[in-house]
Amino acid sequence: MSAMLDCTERCYPRESAAPSRREVAEIIVQFDTLDSPWTSCRQIAGQLNVPARTLYHWVRRERTLIQNSPWPESVTRFLETPEGLDLLHRLFTAAHLVFVQACDCGLRNLGWFLKLSGLDTFIASSYGAQQAVAEEMESLLVQFGQEEDQRLAATMPPREITLCEDETFHPQICLVAIEPVSNFILVEQYQPQRDAKTWQQCTGAKLAALPVTVCQVTSDAAKALISQAETCLGAHHSPDLFHVQYDTVKATSGALASQTHAACRELEKRQKKTAEFQAKRQADPKACGPGSLVDVLAQQAQAREEVARQQVQDCQARQQRARAARRGLSRDYHPVDLETGQPLWAEEVGRRLQGHFDALDQVAIEADLSEQARTKLAKARRVLGRMQATVAFFWTMIAARLTAWGYDPTVQQWMRHELIPGYYLHRVAQKAGTARERQRLRTLAAEVLARARSPDGPWGTFSTELQAELENRARQCADLFQRSSSCVEGRNGQLSLRHHALHHLTARKLQALTVLHNYAVQRADGSTAAGRFYGTEPQDLLAWLLRRLPLPARPRAARHAA
Repeated sequence: MSAMLDCTERCYPRESAAPSRREVAEIIVQFDTLDSPWTSCRQIAGQLNVPARTLYHWVRRERTLIQNSPWPESVTRFLETPEGLDLLHRLFTAAHLVFVQACDCGLRNLGWFLKLSGLDTFIASSYGAQQAVAEEMESLLVQFGQEEDQRLAATMPPREITLCEDETFHPQICLVAIEPVSNFILVEQYQPQRDAKTWQQCTGAKLAALPVTVCQVTSDAAKALISQAETCLGAHHSPDLFHVQYDTVKATSGALASQTHAACRELEKRQKKTAEFQAKRQADPKACGPGSLVDVLAQQAQAREEVARQQVQDCQARQQRARAARRGLSRDYHPVDLETGQPLWAEEVGRRLQGHFDALDQVAIEADLSEQARTKLAKARRVLGRMQATVAFFWTMIAARLTAWGYDPTVQQWMRHELIPGYYLHRVAQKAGTARERQRLRTLAAEVLARARSPDGPWGTFSTELQAELENRARQCADLFQRSSSCVEGRNGQLSLRHHALHHLTARKLQALTVLHNYAVQRADGSTAAGRFYGTEPQDLLAWLLRRLPLPARPRAARHAA
């Protein structure tokens, strides 16, 4: 410890806590106020109820710091006041939270930052000092998450939610479950297994303290996840569209591209051969006239070139058909038509999806794809029934909710055909791949919502309060259709990057990362995942940390050789 702390411990019994840096700064400010030529240090110490030797040491240390500091005297004096120490405390805590906990820049880099900024004059920048702060902050982050989860859950209204589930490997098995609408992580922990029982233990422990019911689980077709959803939770299992498209891409994309490339190379070869005979004709028109050997060979070369050109066109056409069918799976796997804004029922969606699978099978037959490719297509097609069932589940749940809310049949039909589709299109527009498509869907959503809000329809008979209620419930219904677990896939990618940088994630570090995701990361509107999930924004994390994480110690005094 520094000489200051040694002196303080000699003057203050170990049973009593030594004063903090801020308390010392307040005492020095009072000393400067009381100091005068007619008052001794011992008298002032008696008024401040501080041992005289300790007070003398504090004053001398501050004056020595001002003399030796690389900063201007006014800056050094300010940073040794209570207000200056508050600024240092906030800057340092924020730096640790962002650079070490959230971004993993490394403790040595943080120490380097303190040295380059000159703050190492006031804050110890050694690796050991920073490691102690990092460990304490990790523990405090875990504590903050536990306290806020318990506090916010007590006021959370009952809800039906969807869970997106998947696992990643570090190489330990890490189970991740996220509520997709709010992007709130409910489960993120290491487990020795990933079977249905383990999944249920993890999710059950979290859900037991929450007034929520899981009505749907979106994931890949892993047997454990399907079993946990349908058997343990009694929820509907929605297949992840990404894995369906992935199988179709693996089955067709590479093989068809190889055939097209081979056909293009063959066409180039035939074109060169035809050009050679054309050159011979031009070089000696008399000897290579009609009926000559060169003329016959040239005609044969041209015929082969046409066959090769047709082969290229056929290969390119098959590629385009396969690409259109794969994109069609994504375009038509919706409970609302993205071209007209009209609701689509399960039978129509199933018919459209089946048409795209049939198109892929036909392409595979025409291109004579391998047995392995056809097996992948068959695997993707097996999910068709669950995809159709998910659309049916969506409309069944909406009908049940509308009935439970007590709306009359006219209002229910109006919401199913206009208000809910409008908000669903608005939701899909936010995730469209191109700016042009996003704008088109936004325009279509605006048109559908304008029809829904026409004063000539049911909308004109509702009060302002009822209109707001209907819109809020329409948004909830639109969010019910979840066809992708991309939120979990993205989180798994982030965890993989963390593991790559740190080489090892402890259970405490993983919990701290979960808390940062839920309570610190904000969207453009300023909301956090916890605020969107619980319906109430949590406490300010940085302010909570400042009240519990002590101000860091000064750097150790330099030791001079005797």
